[in-house]
Amino acid sequence: MNNVEVDAGGRSLMTNLDQYRETVGERTWNATIHYAERLKKDNIKIAFFNSTPQGGGVALMRHALVRFLKLLGVHVRWYVPMPRPEVFRITKTNHNILQGVAAPEERLKQDQIKVLEDWVEVNAGRYWTGTHGPLNARKDGGADFIIVDDPQLPGLVNIAKRAEPERPVVFRSHIQIRSDLVDGDRNNPAAEVFHWLHEHVKEADMFISHPVSSFVPATVDPQKVAYLPATTDWLDGLNKELPQYDSRYYLHEYNLECHKKNQPPLAFPARDYIVQIARFDPSKGIPDVVASYAKLRAVHLKDYPLDKTPQLCIAGHGAIDDPDFTRIMDETAALITDEYPDIASDISVMRLSAMDQMLNMLMSNAKIALQLSTREGFEVKVSEALHKGVPVIATRAGGIPLQVEHEKSGFLVETGDSDAVAEYLYKLLTEEELYKDMSQYAAGHVSDEVSTVGNALSWLYLAESMTKGEHEMPNGRWVNDLARERAGMPYVEGETRLPRNMKT
Repeated sequence: MNNVEVDAGGRSLMTNLDQYRETVGERTWNATIHYAERLKKDNIKIAFFNSTPQGGGVALMRHALVRFLKLLGVHVRWYVPMPRPEVFRITKTNHNILQGVAAPEERLKQDQIKVLEDWVEVNAGRYWTGTHGPLNARKDGGADFIIVDDPQLPGLVNIAKRAEPERPVVFRSHIQIRSDLVDGDRNNPAAEVFHWLHEHVKEADMFISHPVSSFVPATVDPQKVAYLPATTDWLDGLNKELPQYDSRYYLHEYNLECHKKNQPPLAFPARDYIVQIARFDPSKGIPDVVASYAKLRAVHLKDYPLDKTPQLCIAGHGAIDDPDFTRIMDETAALITDEYPDIASDISVMRLSAMDQMLNMLMSNAKIALQLSTREGFEVKVSEALHKGVPVIATRAGGIPLQVEHEKSGFLVETGDSDAVAEYLYKLLTEEELYKDMSQYAAGHVSDEVSTVGNALSWLYLAESMTKGEHEMPNGRWVNDLARERAGMPYVEGETRLPRNMKT
């Protein structure tokens, strides 16, 4: 792998296509193959751009998608820029501002704008507009369909359009944007950041957002708005079924890392544990996770024997474009030590290296999963837990409620309601029939839309229809619905799909 083009690698062709086919319903699979064959026939070249090749949700999705599309024989390339640490500090602050979780004094300043724009122009000029560069016009070897999959690289939209105005370019906004802040006072920090962002992406042919209408400010042309959820890959290291031997091995490795970092190890299988797997980010609700666990212990399990009392595990990877993790880790450690010293020995907080199987092991063996974000785009970890049959207690933040069916696959609570979380934890820990029913329902009701194949279907549809000039303006519809309808395979009764028309 290099820093300007990412190749997501290959596997044995037939075996893996057969395996992917088994992960989704027949109609999803057939629609995906329908578009793939059309794109191959016309030799359509697809180019994805985002800021990092590793660590964050976009990178995980792209590795899986590019791998799958190459198995199908579709011409796809994925590009990332040469990194600059100062850029990632600025863009992470912008992310926090747009989510409404930044310090009040944080603003996007003119000198920072120059750093961001120079970074994009330099990378484009050096790597992507030379001989046969993907941002060149199609007659000069450029890609036929371009996806700018990152609010960190908005300038690429204009660069691509300068080269060839008629070529379709899509911008994907993969974060929660507080449109209530953006649409209010034009001088507030969120409005300033989004105004800068929108000036760079308004020429895109489509504005794709996580499927929550309140994530799209009023400034965006409503005809261009389409919805597409984050996705995961059921065959990769995060999700594939782990043999018992492998699971024991990664648990041993996890506990070794705990000892190295002076964190409590997990006593599983002797004791159950509750897990939240997420980045160490100010919007992930980690203080609420700790508070909920403390209330479970103090109120509901105060007379329980220790060997029947679950531990708490808070773990995640760090992304190379995320400079906040050290601060959040330190704040979490101080919170536990200062406010909950009596249960500190049962709370394991770990930032892990980029080893998918470790997170897979933690989620696979968890009794219950939490996702107590205060702000959230989609957080596909929720669907990953459900797919494993692990009931989820989560907040009604962003796109999370699209994934959890309250009282069927888990429980939804208001942000900050640690009392409710503690009560639901107690129910799941003590009501065996409830737990069994929820676990079975969760495992059987995850939509194809959050899988790699479902994601591929949406992108292949866009590439096929937009390069032919035959796409319809989405007007706030889901890309998956448009794709299924154009292929003549709309949803039918009995198919699981995510709820539509999510507003908050």
